[in-house]
Amino acid sequence: MKYSGDMQDGKILIVDDQSSNVLLLQRMLQGAGYTRVSATTCSSEVCAWHAEHRYDLILLDLNMPDMDGFEVMEGLKAIEVDGYLPVLVITAQPDLKLRALRAGAKDFISKPFDMVEVLARVSNMLEVRLLHQSLRDLNDTLEQRVRERTADLREGYVETIFTMTRAAEHKDEDTGSHVRRISHYCRALAQLLGLGAEFVDQIFIASPMHDVGKIGIPDHILLKPGGFTPAEWTVMQTHAAMGAEILGHSKSPYLQLGAEIALDHHERWDGSGYPNGKRGEAIPMAARIMNICDIYDALRSTRPYKAAFDHQRTMDIIKRGDGRTQPAHFDPRVWRAFTEHHLTFQAIFSALTPPHADAPASDTL
Repeated sequence: MKYSGDMQDGKILIVDDQSSNVLLLQRMLQGAGYTRVSATTCSSEVCAWHAEHRYDLILLDLNMPDMDGFEVMEGLKAIEVDGYLPVLVITAQPDLKLRALRAGAKDFISKPFDMVEVLARVSNMLEVRLLHQSLRDLNDTLEQRVRERTADLREGYVETIFTMTRAAEHKDEDTGSHVRRISHYCRALAQLLGLGAEFVDQIFIASPMHDVGKIGIPDHILLKPGGFTPAEWTVMQTHAAMGAEILGHSKSPYLQLGAEIALDHHERWDGSGYPNGKRGEAIPMAARIMNICDIYDALRSTRPYKAAFDHQRTMDIIKRGDGRTQPAHFDPRVWRAFTEHHLTFQAIFSALTPPHADAPASDTL
């Protein structure tokens, strides 16, 4: 009887406490062309051997004095995490066959041995084992391709986001450092709030798009020194809805979150924000996080209408208010996490602010 080269190269372990049975099975298998046949009469060695060598087939006697075959199979289950036990049990007791199959064995051979039966069952078992391994390898390959495709999509989303934020940077040279810091602020705050790895990743990528709607604001308003007239302020406020409109028609989870942030990051917990006067839990969590991070960075930065504030003054405003900004504007949970860990945000500002930036020399508490 001829067997494929792959099957003949399969690693086989014979486990039987009777040396005569071991010798007989070895001769049968080697005579049929199997080249990698090992054997032991000590059942307690089987699990350790299989963990090291990963046999393609184990011929396992059920009735042994040390560990019986059922105990060995329980030990093998802890090694074969995918649940497939490459076990062909050996027994002279018909009543144990069904129990062995229920315990995880894939087939059985009876004593006394019939060479034709032994070789047929071994061949069938090795063929099934090879097919199982091929299927597992195929699944691994498919999973890798899915991971690679997901990574490609993520890179595509990120490139889209960078392209849009570069458009905003073209209008306002201060925007570049601002959006980079915003990503890190939002990620740090989301982590402090325990919002989960997926949300943390998404807000890190989506948050730089919060002001993308400003590309539609005329320069004479966007870059105006001093305060806005009521009409100019009305125009300026449209950047929130404009940003949501730009981003809101994509299937990308990053762009969808970006649209949500763009629309609502100027809403306030007490309902005094814009564009829709949302309050409390009606404001999405990502926008609540963005709101306090945006306020912090705006206070720290030079703007056409103000000089940059140091960290201490900025935190005084966020904690106590100054007329324009009040603690009631922020989600209390978000405000608490930010204020309790304020040095984290100071460190981010210091690390990601270019040396030439017009920031205060004093930046310590």
